[in-house]
Amino acid sequence: MSKSTKLTVVEAESEKFPFVYRTPLKFGGRVVKDVTVFRTSLTIEDKAKKKTAVGMGEMTMGTAWAWPSKQLSPEMALRTVVTLADRIVQALPELEPASHPLYFWTQIKAIAKAKAAELADAMKLTEPIPDLAIALAASTADIALHDAYGRLNNANAFDCLSPDHIGSDLSPWLGEDFVGKHFQDAILSKPTSTLALYHLVGSLDPLSTADLSKPIGDGLPETLEEWIRAQHLSHLKIKLTGQDLDADVGRLVEIERIAMRVAPTRTWSYSMDFNEACENEDYVIDFLERIDRLAREAIGKLHYIEQPMGRDLRARKEVTMHRVSRLKPVVIDESLTDLDAFMFAKQQGYSGIAIKACKGLSDSLLFAAAAKHYGLKCYVQDLTCVGASFLTSASLASRIAGLTAVEGNGRQYCPAGNKDWESLYRPMFKVLGGVVPTELLGGVGLGFAWPRNLLSKKYASLAQG
Repeated sequence: MSKSTKLTVVEAESEKFPFVYRTPLKFGGRVVKDVTVFRTSLTIEDKAKKKTAVGMGEMTMGTAWAWPSKQLSPEMALRTVVTLADRIVQALPELEPASHPLYFWTQIKAIAKAKAAELADAMKLTEPIPDLAIALAASTADIALHDAYGRLNNANAFDCLSPDHIGSDLSPWLGEDFVGKHFQDAILSKPTSTLALYHLVGSLDPLSTADLSKPIGDGLPETLEEWIRAQHLSHLKIKLTGQDLDADVGRLVEIERIAMRVAPTRTWSYSMDFNEACENEDYVIDFLERIDRLAREAIGKLHYIEQPMGRDLRARKEVTMHRVSRLKPVVIDESLTDLDAFMFAKQQGYSGIAIKACKGLSDSLLFAAAAKHYGLKCYVQDLTCVGASFLTSASLASRIAGLTAVEGNGRQYCPAGNKDWESLYRPMFKVLGGVVPTELLGGVGLGFAWPRNLLSKKYASLAQG
């Protein structure tokens, strides 16, 4: 489809679905017990060819991550972001005709920003809606557009990132360094067949039966040790306090002990997530030095360190990560909101980025291309994604060059959100061998079909992957 082809959004609607967690998730000092999934469904039309196609996008509205407000209650933050998401969806038919989702995304971001300011004013909020929460609210519209575009072309959406489809290089989005540059270096031509699954170890999660004070009794593993044994896990993402060095070191040492007890010959990979809580670079270095003394073998298993400092890196420009990044890759997550933030983090010594579908599929792809060009590492993480949101995240991860793992913790904390999907994609949600078979995600649109029982007649075609 050439750049001269113009597509319009002729219809868009939204739905919300609440789910209760089977067990609380604690990170960054916050405890999350439930989630709202937001769904956008839309129809695009190519008037010249008299063709239409539908697409859907879902995302967990993780406002505890996107907007950990000290002024608004968690309930108010969620209500605000969901309202903003609704308003963005209502505005989709007003978008100017465009040839590709990337061009629509540029418009959506501007609309989302304007509507966020209007909403904050109308609700008399005591603080603006942050950029991360705005991106979250807009993400499902972007995901649905990529899905619809792929289906319009009877192709996988990630195969529609060529110059023939986009009609341009990447410079309109990433600047003059990308004149003549395209996605081919960063995006694979087919999904990676399998990806290792990063299992989350939350701050409240029991590590062994000695830590299990109140069993759930639902048949799923209840301790880290049980999860490792049941699903043959090899990748662990470990939440740390960033403020209590003794506790953080002790947590990792105990996790290492359990891992070695269960599978001493397995090739292990750990990532450390401080959730923005570290005071400075010295905390991370002290942590690494103490681990080296107390559990030396664990040091080699530390794959990367995520977001040690607060998300506003410019608030403390004097604190860099140059010394840490010489020891281990250190990546930004919450700080990654636009290209300026990307470049500033690189300047400050960060050596990688964490991309998430909940920030928008388009920006995730663009940031992946930027990371490849500038020599930064790239990782894909999730937001306790369930159902379609997890499959979208996994589909994205399967196409990023160099990626070997993807995070997926919805199966731990919110399996109810996956139930309808297990008949079609059971291996993606009931993990075996510590990996997810992303080769299943090579169909049209975002790569997967939807369960028929989740679809109205209008969107029945989505049942074909």
